[in-house]
Amino acid sequence: MLHLGTETDARTTATSPAATGAPAPTTATEGHGVEPCDLVTVPARQGLEAVDILRRDTEQDIGPVLHDGACDTLGFLVPPGTAEAWDVPGSACTQTAGRGLRIPAEPPVTGSGWLLPPEDDAPVTDPAVLRAALDEAARLIEAADNCR
Repeated sequence: MLHLGTETDARTTATSPAATGAPAPTTATEGHGVEPCDLVTVPARQGLEAVDILRRDTEQDIGPVLHDGACDTLGFLVPPGTAEAWDVPGSACTQTAGRGLRIPAEPPVTGSGWLLPPEDDAPVTDPAVLRAALDEAARLIEAADNCR
């Protein structure tokens, strides 16, 4: 799972880095990224489907997306405060409360990489739009799995 560090609060269905033995993540340094953000983490299969859904909708901006291959997860950067109301089953939202993650040029988690790097015109993904895409992705995956 992508983790932002021990300095963050979390409402999550995931495990902590300490519980998994994952390496400690790096955090953004002063001067990188201006906007603080929370991180929604989902299984890679559902996340990749959601990215496809979001990219097809030309009216919606999609913010940076991290890929953690070791844990097979994707992380969507969303506005700060999203974690307070995030309740999408099968996903986790880590709250930074403005203290931790800011949108950096380099991935903030050791061992991860940008699937979609930060861009000036789409700093974060709208949580309502992400929720809808994740819901649609889950339905598509379920339908595909039931056809086998």
